[in-house]
Amino acid sequence: MIIGVPKEIKDNEFRIGVVPGGVEELVAAGHTVLVEKGAGQGSGISDEELKDAGAEITQKESLFRRAEMILKVKEPQPVEYPLIRKGQILFCYFHFAAAKELTRAILKTKSVAIAYETIRLASGEHPLLTPMSEVAGKMAIQEGAKYLERSMGGKGILLGGVPGVRPAKVVILGGGVVGSNAAKTAAGLGARVTVLDVNPSRLRHLEEILPKNVITLVSNRRVIREEVRDADLLIGAIYIEGAKAPRLVTEAMVKQMKPGSVIVDVAIDQGGCVETAKPTTHSDPVYTKHGVVHYCVTNIPGAVGMTSTYALTNSTLPFVLEIARHGYKEAVRKNPAIQHGLNIDHGVLVHPAVKAAFKK
Repeated sequence: MIIGVPKEIKDNEFRIGVVPGGVEELVAAGHTVLVEKGAGQGSGISDEELKDAGAEITQKESLFRRAEMILKVKEPQPVEYPLIRKGQILFCYFHFAAAKELTRAILKTKSVAIAYETIRLASGEHPLLTPMSEVAGKMAIQEGAKYLERSMGGKGILLGGVPGVRPAKVVILGGGVVGSNAAKTAAGLGARVTVLDVNPSRLRHLEEILPKNVITLVSNRRVIREEVRDADLLIGAIYIEGAKAPRLVTEAMVKQMKPGSVIVDVAIDQGGCVETAKPTTHSDPVYTKHGVVHYCVTNIPGAVGMTSTYALTNSTLPFVLEIARHGYKEAVRKNPAIQHGLNIDHGVLVHPAVKAAFKK
């Protein structure tokens, strides 16, 4: 199979869809790898390294014209839509449920869209979401701590406090991969951390593995309202496969937060779990509403391309090899995890949760 890896062009997206080791594996398996010139720069990977591993360095238009599968990190951008061919396999993050224009555009191309975020193992794990969720959870605290600084519009609170001074209160909605990594990072800095989740079993697990400055609460409207009101830093870490994130935090709740508090809505890729959240970029990451600083960047891990690229491609490569070896139809038939990843097939929405999102 001919696999094309274009340069990411989303705002401040520094990741690349393959690393030299991955190129070498694909070429050894008999496949051709085309990489757009300069695609690895943001991750510290030179064209020479990719070429030495066996890739052909080319231009974007030629790459899209020749490739049978496009291997990316983030969803195609509008300028790339005309380059996509009928039947071409697109393998990347999509988050269709929160992106009507993107969905319509990909449907129109009659291509095959396999989404990283909906590939699911029998255990329930989303293996291609997990590494970036780990990065996003840690970065959510890093960014939240920064914007709590007074010079950045926040309250002027040090997340972990100092002896004799109360540390910041961090409230995390969701105890999954993002939430647990955010909790671990915030707790390590000395913050008072509360994790909310609807699954008591998950909360029991978190109680066992997290430090004692983390408490857990079963989530419901009342608990959310009370915890959000007192939060210095609120992290939205909700994910439902293929579907839009539920709006758990209403605008009325945001109005009750203290001025200078910070919200980091990691769920913004799926539409956001905070009613006042709207997508932002690394170039313009925050805005203030009702006195609360909102950080809602849709590609948080893209800022740390060196770490994120290697973490992601460690997980994507086995699936890329399987799709390239068998073709997407046979790969979907043989592997239920890849079947869960299939979102659009030749102009037809096939993922149940994505279909449901557009029927509402």
